[in-house]
Amino acid sequence: MDNLWIAALDAEDRRKIEPHLKAREITRGQMLYDAGEAVDQVWFPIKGVVSLMTVLPDDKMVETAAIGREGLVGVTCGPFNARAASRAISQRDGVAACCAAEVFGEALDASEGMRQALSRFTEGLMAQVQQAAACNAQHRLDERLARWLLMLHDRAEDDRFELTQADIAGMLGVRRATVSEVGTVLETKNLIQRGRGWVKVLDRDGLEGASCGCYGLMRDVMDDLDLPRPEAA
Repeated sequence: MDNLWIAALDAEDRRKIEPHLKAREITRGQMLYDAGEAVDQVWFPIKGVVSLMTVLPDDKMVETAAIGREGLVGVTCGPFNARAASRAISQRDGVAACCAAEVFGEALDASEGMRQALSRFTEGLMAQVQQAAACNAQHRLDERLARWLLMLHDRAEDDRFELTQADIAGMLGVRRATVSEVGTVLETKNLIQRGRGWVKVLDRDGLEGASCGCYGLMRDVMDDLDLPRPEAA
C-alpha cells in the first residue's frame, strides 16, 4: 500500500480496511468536501496533495494544513456524523484509496492500535494547523512561501509541479501581485524557477534556509510522534 499511514499499521489492522478500499482518481482543484458538509468518505492519498482550507465569512480562504501519502483526510473534523470544519481541495492530479467513514469507524472500534495511530496523526495535524496560523500571522511572505513550497515538494513526485500565481495566492491568503513579487525574490536567489503555470525547485537546501523555522518545527513534531514523514523525491 503506497499510503504510508496504512502501511504503518500491522497486518491484522490493514486487513480490517483494505478489502473495503477503492482507488479513485482525484483531479487538481477537486473539492473532496466542503466546510459544513457531512463527511461520509475517508480518503487515503496515494499520489497527490490535499489542502485543508479555512473558509472565512467573506468567502476568502487560506490553507491551514497539507496532507499527502503520509496521512488521511475526512476523519479529523469530529465524530463521523459531524460537519466538516474546513474545505478539502486537491492541489494536484493524483489517486486516493477511499472507504466509507462507517467502515473505518468500525475498524477503529475494533482496534486499539488503529485508534492510537489515528490519535498520533490527528495530534500532528493539529500541530501543523497551529504552526501555520502562527506563521501566517508573524512571518515574512517570502519565508512563508518557501515553507509552503517545501511542504508541497515533500508530497510531490518530482521537483516541478503545476502551480499558478492564483493557486499560491489562494493558499497563502494574499494578492496575486504580491505572490509575483515574492516569487521573484526566491527566483533571483536561484532557489526556484517559474514558468507559465508551473514552479520548479532548484535548490532544496537553499529553500530550507530561506524558509522560516516553522517548516523544521513541523517535521520535528512528526518525528516526535513517530509519524511517517513525506520525503521529497
